[in-house]
Amino acid sequence: MSWECLPMPELVPPLPAGYRARPATADDISTIHRLVSACERELYGRVQTDLGGITAVLARPGLVPELDTLLIHDRTGHLAARAWVDRRSEVDVHPRHRGRGLGAMLLDWAEARARRAGSEQIVQTVPDDDAGAVALLCSRGYGPMVTEWLLEFAMPDEPAVPEPSAGITVRPFCPGDEHNAHQLIEDAFDEWQQRRMPYQEWARHTVERPTFAPAMSALAFDGGQLVGAVVALDLPETGEGYIEQVAVRRDHRNQGIARLLLCHAFRAFHRQGRRTCTLGTHSDTGALTLYLRVGMKVRRSSTVYRKSLHACGRSPAPIRSDDS
Repeated sequence: MSWECLPMPELVPPLPAGYRARPATADDISTIHRLVSACERELYGRVQTDLGGITAVLARPGLVPELDTLLIHDRTGHLAARAWVDRRSEVDVHPRHRGRGLGAMLLDWAEARARRAGSEQIVQTVPDDDAGAVALLCSRGYGPMVTEWLLEFAMPDEPAVPEPSAGITVRPFCPGDEHNAHQLIEDAFDEWQQRRMPYQEWARHTVERPTFAPAMSALAFDGGQLVGAVVALDLPETGEGYIEQVAVRRDHRNQGIARLLLCHAFRAFHRQGRRTCTLGTHSDTGALTLYLRVGMKVRRSSTVYRKSLHACGRSPAPIRSDDS
């Protein structure tokens, strides 16, 4: 990537000697993924993020890469840190480049960019085990808003699948199911999410990702009407299955449909050689108890932190942790 071909992002503060900054482009996806993977290995001992997740972030509606992303490279050209901001924000610093102020600098840049874009608040999600990042956010006036959990389901043996209730049938995801699944999921998520995700944005996070696993994604029907969906990803770098979304139509809840769909997905992953399946949820959904009853256990937790950017100090409107 030629540095001369890209404009310098606005509001970039002075960098430590030997570092330089530029915005991200689509050509940087693999490099960003390697950076995020290094951070995850350092913190968790394993990689969770896939290339499709990085791609979906750079394609967020409203995100302008030239203005809303920042990459910092060292003198050898290796990516040392990155940040993006668009309603939410993420900052990652490679373990080899920590302790040099890059994280604080990127946080300053993200806040300044958010203010310039007219945002009244900024949101960051930080693993609870990352004491340094938690301390940095708290020192900058961020406060906790929502708790997120990554749960896991161990499958040494093939999981049993319960019998469906009367009239309910289950099958794997098939071509042509995309729009109906999107409608069902967005309707179900209306209870807690800040905004509905348009189809194309949703698809980039789910059915258009290279890791989308239709054979492990289960749909429930009642007389031909779609009433429940599990959207699954097969993450090759983790060797695990991942449940991206679970949704049941409101008038069909409390019938065991979510548990039924999860068990179908677990069994499908087990038959593909996966012995663990993971799922993320947060405190706004109220679904943690359901997943624990299915037999999942909390692997780790994160906190969504929020900071008001309003000049007059008025409280900003609520923002949900899945306001993607």
